[in-house]
Amino acid sequence: MTSNIPSVVKKGKRINSINFLSELVMHLILGGFALLCVIPFAFIIIISFSSADSLTTMGYSFTPIGWSLLAYQAAFDLGAELWRSYFNSFFVTIIGTLLSVIICTMYAYGLYRRDYPLAKFFAFIAFFTMIFGGGLAPTVMVIRNLLGLADSYWALIVPLLVSPFNFFLMRTFLKVSVPESLIESARLDGSGEFRTLISIVVPLAKPGIATISLLTALAYWNDWFNALLFIRNSQLYPLQYLLMQMQTNVDFIRRNVALLGAAANIDFSQLPSEGLRMALCVLVVLPIAFAYPFFQRFIVAGLAVGAVKE
Repeated sequence: MTSNIPSVVKKGKRINSINFLSELVMHLILGGFALLCVIPFAFIIIISFSSADSLTTMGYSFTPIGWSLLAYQAAFDLGAELWRSYFNSFFVTIIGTLLSVIICTMYAYGLYRRDYPLAKFFAFIAFFTMIFGGGLAPTVMVIRNLLGLADSYWALIVPLLVSPFNFFLMRTFLKVSVPESLIESARLDGSGEFRTLISIVVPLAKPGIATISLLTALAYWNDWFNALLFIRNSQLYPLQYLLMQMQTNVDFIRRNVALLGAAANIDFSQLPSEGLRMALCVLVVLPIAFAYPFFQRFIVAGLAVGAVKE
C-alpha cells in the first residue's frame, strides 16, 4: 500500500521548514532588530549611573570613565514628596484603568450586538469624536467650570476615561472571539444582558480586555499634561509631573549657573542634568516594565485570535 504522506514529513522535517542558511539569516536579522530595541534602554540606565564629568568628557558610552549615584540621590532627596507622587500615579492609573475598561467593555458590547437598534448611531458618535475634537479651551472649561473637578483626582481620571479607539478595538475583538450563536443560546436560557455580558462575554474576551487595560494604563501612567492644566495642590501631583518640574528646575539652574553661583557662592557644575533626566526615565518606566509580563500572555493570546479560520 502506497502512503500519501509527503516525503518531507517522512524524513521528520516540518512542512514549512527552510534551509539552515536561510534560518540563520532570519535569526541574525531578528536578533539585530531586538538588539536595536534594547540598546536605548541600556543607554538610559548607563547614563543615569554616569558622573557629570564622564558625560562631559566621553558623551554617551557603554563604558563611562566614572560612575555616580548623584542623579538618583537628587531624585530621592525629594523624600515624602516623591513617594506621595508615586501613590498618586498608582491610584489614578488603577482607578482610571478600571473605570475606563468597564465603560469600554459595555460600550463595545452594545456596538457588537447586531440586534441593538442604536448600535450604528453610537458607533457614529464614537467615530465622530475621533475625527473632530472640542479643543483645549472647551476641555478646560468643562473640567474646571462645568464639572468643578480642578485640584482633585477626578481631574486626572475623567479626561482619559473614554477612548473611542478602544471601543472599536474591543468591538472587533468581540466579533472575532464571541460567536453570536452563544449569545442567542444564553437568551433562550433566560439570561439577561448584564448576566450574558458578565458570565459569557467577559470570560471569552479576557485577551481583549487585557490589551485595552494595558493601553489605558500606559496613557494614565504617562500623563502629565492634565496635571499641568488642572492641579495646583502639590499633594496631588502625579509622578510624571513632579519629575518634569524637577528636571525643569535643574535646567533653569544650569542655564543661569554663572548668576546663581556668583550670588550664592555655590558650585553648580556638578548638577547631573543628563544623568538626572535618564534617572527620572528609569523611575517612570520601571513600574510599567514590571507590570507588562502580567499582561503579556493575554496580549499574545489576543494576537492569535483570528489567525486561523474555523
